[in-house]
Amino acid sequence: MKPIWIVDDDQSIRFVLEKALLREGLPTRSFTNPREVMKALEAEGERDGPQVLVSDIRMPGGSGLDLLTAIKQRMPGLPVIIMTAFSDLDSAVSAFQNGAFEYLPKPFDLPKAVELIRRAVGESQREDVAEEKMADAPEMLGQAPAMQDVFRGIGRLAQSHVTVLITGESGSGKELVAHALHKHSPRANQPFVAINTAAIPKDLLESELFGHERGSFTGAQASRRGRFEQADGGTLFLDEIGDMPFDLQTRLLRVLSDGHFYRVGGHSAVKANVRVIAATHQDLELRVKEGGFREDLYHRLNVIRLRLPALRERREDVPVLSRYFLQRSAHQLGVEPKRMDDAALERLSHFQFPGNVRQLENICHWLTVMAPTQTIEVKDLPPEVLGSARGAVSAAFTALSSGGGEGGLAETPLALSEPGQLVGDERSLRAQNLTTTFDIQEVNTADMGWEPGLEQEALVLLKSGRTDVWDALTRRFETSLIQAALATTRGRRIEAAQKLGIGRNTITRKIQELGLDEA
Repeated sequence: MKPIWIVDDDQSIRFVLEKALLREGLPTRSFTNPREVMKALEAEGERDGPQVLVSDIRMPGGSGLDLLTAIKQRMPGLPVIIMTAFSDLDSAVSAFQNGAFEYLPKPFDLPKAVELIRRAVGESQREDVAEEKMADAPEMLGQAPAMQDVFRGIGRLAQSHVTVLITGESGSGKELVAHALHKHSPRANQPFVAINTAAIPKDLLESELFGHERGSFTGAQASRRGRFEQADGGTLFLDEIGDMPFDLQTRLLRVLSDGHFYRVGGHSAVKANVRVIAATHQDLELRVKEGGFREDLYHRLNVIRLRLPALRERREDVPVLSRYFLQRSAHQLGVEPKRMDDAALERLSHFQFPGNVRQLENICHWLTVMAPTQTIEVKDLPPEVLGSARGAVSAAFTALSSGGGEGGLAETPLALSEPGQLVGDERSLRAQNLTTTFDIQEVNTADMGWEPGLEQEALVLLKSGRTDVWDALTRRFETSLIQAALATTRGRRIEAAQKLGIGRNTITRKIQELGLDEA
């Protein structure tokens, strides 16, 4: 077989790949820059070219993406694997748009890299993807495998008009993904219009979406185009689609079905040439089962689903995101960028981030203003990172798990039998007044940590032969978390939901499911 061509200016990368591939019986040939590759192709011809090309992106002798484009023009069926240590959305999408076989972020797992190259060897041809001009600044950053999956998904949807449903917790960056899908689509030069369906009162949402005719209701003194018309030819992003009123879901379903709608008070159908991208932090399958969301609309929206991971699921991205946000905050404020020392980054990386990436961005902005020196140390981190909030949850969870505590949450260990069935002291727990308070500032977080207790409890339940361990512990954890939040807000649910980083509908539903509103 023909050799695997490896293009990288880093000698150690070339050496490691050469040795690993030779052990697998795969011949190799190495180059230090794209110019050498093109000279070899000119001299030897395509027939004696590579079986697979593995190339870095950023090299002194040229760009790996430019090499990819040139190679695809001459050898469209050649599988090309793009490597890079700069794991951002721009690199991933550019690679896929120019026809890359796969995108391999550094540092990579060597056996997986060899397996990927073996797959590429057996691949005869890959569909070309159109080239798209990229902005200088990355839209999204992430080295974690979960984020690489998101980048790959965006890249593979680059030339599609299909409806996409983005799921993920509040603050995880769903609108950024929607912007990226629009930017890298054939509709990129057309409008991108976003609307948060949860932020607009029900009586106004219909007019916001579909527009209205003059005189259609009190105060409608002129005709107005709705968001569907404003986004004509482009993309309409429907954020928090799970909160859309049920009767409006029917109208949205019709637009998605036949592409036509009527303005409020109108009699002539308006054609909608719009790509719809929807997003939610809610479990729409559960909303469908509860009767709060139309099943047919759910299936219309759920053509392609992209799940955005929570920041606590991609902790390895916290350092690179922190540096990016610190630089951006400094630029906005016109000051020198600050940097975190290793200990501060380590502490920040272990924070739970209930507000996800949005919370990290706010923390970095706070640090840019409040940190006393250019080097941010652990003591400079904001109070929520240093542990006060975590201590409150730890105290609540410890009380639930151990059965003790001054708050009287439980007198004996908690026990569950069948999933969803409450026995023993969980009944007494949910009978507690939701405004029970305790002084968060008195929690000694240095001596606490709920993860070891959780692990120990899980081991006990697993060894006992229980088959509902996940549901049992999740229920207890959610109960303690909501109890702690309600305690800090004197029972104010909306404020508690904001502190937890969840929606008001979510906390109301969870309180009902867990029986916390039954006195």
